[in-house]
Amino acid sequence: MSVARSIDPDQIGFDPARLARIDEHFGRYVDDGRLAGWQVVVTRRGEVAHSSTHGLRDREAGLPVEADTLWRIYSMTKPVTSVAAMMLWEEGRFELTDEISRWLPEFADLRVYSKGSTLKPYTVPAVEPIRVWHLLTHTAGLTYGFMQTSVVDSLYRAAGYDLHPPADVDLATACQVFGELPLLFQPGTAWGYSVATDVLGRLIEVVSGQSLDAFFADRILRPLGMTDTRWWVEGDESARLAALHAPDPRTGRAVRFDKLGDAAYTKPMLLSGGGGLISSAADYHRFTQLLLRGGEVAGVRLLAPRTVRLMTRNHLPGGQDLGTLSTGGFAETTFDGIGFGLGFAVVDDPIPSRGPSSVGEFYWGGVASTAFWVDPTEELTALFFTQLMPSSTWPLRSQLRQLVYAALVD
Repeated sequence: MSVARSIDPDQIGFDPARLARIDEHFGRYVDDGRLAGWQVVVTRRGEVAHSSTHGLRDREAGLPVEADTLWRIYSMTKPVTSVAAMMLWEEGRFELTDEISRWLPEFADLRVYSKGSTLKPYTVPAVEPIRVWHLLTHTAGLTYGFMQTSVVDSLYRAAGYDLHPPADVDLATACQVFGELPLLFQPGTAWGYSVATDVLGRLIEVVSGQSLDAFFADRILRPLGMTDTRWWVEGDESARLAALHAPDPRTGRAVRFDKLGDAAYTKPMLLSGGGGLISSAADYHRFTQLLLRGGEVAGVRLLAPRTVRLMTRNHLPGGQDLGTLSTGGFAETTFDGIGFGLGFAVVDDPIPSRGPSSVGEFYWGGVASTAFWVDPTEELTALFFTQLMPSSTWPLRSQLRQLVYAALVD
């Protein structure tokens, strides 16, 4: 399945010549070697206004990016996991205010880091339990080992949890470890990007009685026709997967990063709800249309419209933004004027970030520079796929927003 342009752009408010600037601009990234290749899809009112590919999915083999190329989407898995959780919430299986220790007892009696070193951390008791909404909003006090900004991050790395978990660990075992490590902050008091969505994936498993991959397949992927989305690739499908790259520190050119990229060719023991999926533009386009249309696409409804509206409002304490509540470290979003909902960053005010976004736009991205956003006001979605990590290497996301909104002229 592929995503082809379905309408003349000017019929839905786009200037075709201005849309062509997208390809011209990002084509330069390929021409000078900063990216190996990319794919872009822009839609409005359910119609594809712009769909393009450029460059190579595998430089060494001379294979071009094609419409059905597969991409490691990493943290763009998080919105899928969040939708899965909210499907169970709609069934009354839990409340957002429930303590997660009801299903995951390893998260009872938590401790919070106060001071000290990695070798001798001093902790205090948590005064608030981790609740389901804390997982969805990254306000649980959990962290990521690869952040490298705090003592707690280093404790995660010492336990073997950096960019990838230990090879012999499953999701249940990982959550046991996370429950034993101190929290970075008291739950609900700050925002810290973290393994929270992996823990949410484990909660889905326990509540539903299914493994995370089975739940995704039965309840989301098959119903939506997302036939390309999977946890690993094998056989003939392996040739469709774009190679992973990182920037050469001397030249800035993208060079292969097979040490990490090759993990996609093996079935993972740990099903990461925070970053484990591989997908295609067509599949993730279907998923963004589901969100834009209030939980239904092509006659398949996964969520009620009110639930999607609940998910895409700012849930940070006191209506504050990420600029105020973030603990810092790696981020895939600007902070000022940006709130966080149940699985997405949410634009409360676009002015502090000096961007063209609409109020109420929601979005996220992956560490290999993939990104998406949904703008309900303009009935617009945009997708960008490439395979360069980290995502902070080049300002691809902000530049795509400039180019897309500059082409919207009605």
